[in-house]
Amino acid sequence: MSTDYASLTGDYTFDVAHSSVGFIARHAMVTKVRGGFNEFEGEIHLDGANPEKSSATATVKVASVDTRNEQRNGHLLSGDFFEQEKYPDMTFKSTGITPKGEDQFTLRGDLTVKDVTKPVDFDVEFLGTTVDPYGNTRIGFEAKTTVSRKEFGMTWNAALETGGVLVSDKIQIELEISAIKQS
Repeated sequence: MSTDYASLTGDYTFDVAHSSVGFIARHAMVTKVRGGFNEFEGEIHLDGANPEKSSATATVKVASVDTRNEQRNGHLLSGDFFEQEKYPDMTFKSTGITPKGEDQFTLRGDLTVKDVTKPVDFDVEFLGTTVDPYGNTRIGFEAKTTVSRKEFGMTWNAALETGGVLVSDKIQIELEISAIKQS
């Protein structure tokens, strides 16, 4: 059963209480550390008749990083990583969308971290739509990509005695987005 995207055309804002912006990094070559950001906002313009004309923007407050470890959070906010005092926000602005199959899309855009902007491609799955108990039309998406933190100027690391490094260069970004249609 295919989705009737035309009926969903409109402007949506992220419902932050029911969305997440997360990341995964390898630690010490043997495990994954998960974290996320608690403060962010975003907008989606959905063109149901022409999905490739849809767009998305988002802003993430770097200071809201949460890895469930205060010492690690502090290190991530320092000059070794995000330089939060100098660069308080990360931003994303879409540049194109390509349908890949039923409810699957590639979302291209410019990701800015610190003072570096790089193109990224998110693999996006449309999860569906519903009308919530308050009469709001909601849409849901999952999106994933992998970026090189070094490309964004985050080169800090520590060598391990057994070989390898403490923090992976490749960082997986995972988004779970619930957005509410604006009237």
